Amino acid sequence: MKEFSKVLDLESIPCPLNVVKCKLELEKLSGQETLIVHLDKGEPEIMVKKALKDMKYCFKTISEDQKTIKFEIFHEFR
Repeated sequence: MKEFSKVLDLESIPCPLNVVKCKLELEKLSGQETLIVHLDKGEPEIMVKKALKDMKYCFKTISEDQKTIKFEIFHEFR
């Protein structure tokens, strides 16, 4: 069972700093914890999602509007 861990607000944080901050937070999590991330849409969203895929993390969108997106990041155990 996954447990909620932390919320990371990266709105208005430019690339690639938002990718770096996200990676640093993920390094602190245990395998069962998840991270909720708030991002601006566009390049920040694209860059963070690409980095997550490269690091083998899964994510699902929780909510989004025209300017921002919020998603949950977790490890998928098989």
